[in-house]
Amino acid sequence: MTDVTAETSVLAAQLSLDLSSDGVPANPLVVLPLDPWRDAPAAAAAHAARLVAGALPVTVGVLAGPATPGLGPLIEAATLTLAAGSGLAGRALVPVEDIPGAPDLDEAVARLRAAAGRSPRAAIACGQLLRQTAGLDVAAGLAAEAAAYSLLLGGPEFARWLSERGAPRHREPVPSPVLVSRDGDRLSITLNEPARRNAFSAGLREALLDALLVAEADSSVSSVTLRGAGPAFCSGGDLDEFGTAKDLVAAYLVRLSRAPWRVIDRIAPKVRVYAHGACVGAGTELAAYAGTVIAAPDAFFELPEVRMGLVPGAGGSVSVPRRIGRWRAAWLMLTGDRLPAATALRWGLADEIG
Repeated sequence: MTDVTAETSVLAAQLSLDLSSDGVPANPLVVLPLDPWRDAPAAAAAHAARLVAGALPVTVGVLAGPATPGLGPLIEAATLTLAAGSGLAGRALVPVEDIPGAPDLDEAVARLRAAAGRSPRAAIACGQLLRQTAGLDVAAGLAAEAAAYSLLLGGPEFARWLSERGAPRHREPVPSPVLVSRDGDRLSITLNEPARRNAFSAGLREALLDALLVAEADSSVSSVTLRGAGPAFCSGGDLDEFGTAKDLVAAYLVRLSRAPWRVIDRIAPKVRVYAHGACVGAGTELAAYAGTVIAAPDAFFELPEVRMGLVPGAGGSVSVPRRIGRWRAAWLMLTGDRLPAATALRWGLADEIG
């Protein structure tokens, strides 16, 4: 790097968020080639890292060569860093060989650009939320997530998704959306709407919360298993219920007060999740709170909310980064890519395959 001062000035200009008159971000994502910074003085790299850490746009580091120690501050500061090559260590790196379809660096960047271009407000909100929750305790992190989610419910990107979805269908609620059984000190909980792949409806949420509160209150329960009936563990939020919240403040309060994931977190050491098939949205977010996640070979994990103009809303901005780091969480959340069980195990989203 020949002129560090000039490069830093250019970087600062790139990282400044450009908003149109109607509030649409013109540069929701900024790509940062990191290899040219390899030989930069430590003070210059640290200054650049501070600029990146404070930026509003999603910042994507791109690393073609080795991740040398001098690049550490920039890699740490970025929303995520895409890296080429095999055998790369560190949760702050997203190796392109781990990405479904194994794209090259240019293709991986293109996926991120497309995602941010479709939902620029949600993409920026997601990147900022992950930065916040990384430094917060669980309760504060969930409050930040609930606020961001509820705010985006009133935004134009979610409205567009609703129009694309079409009119919701009316379905009769099942009588027992969650089954609970006990064998000695072991409590078994099963999500029980297999015809809908255990979509996380309000009814299922309330029944799951009741079951988990029993597990928490009864000290004689030493272990809790959570499964899904049918072909999937949980296919995510009930799409027919999206858009029904008219009071966004009430939606915020519901997410804080009626949250099964908070209970799972409190009793995590005794919770084992058996994940199979689709683990989408809440299916990934809930599972990540458990002390142990056992993924079937056919399991896949997916976080599609940014594509819908939202951010994860079932505690995933807290639970997923705790398991795999905020950088790899950012890749999953921004792109909505499916993560197969083998990669989930390698990244730490699952603890066993079985």
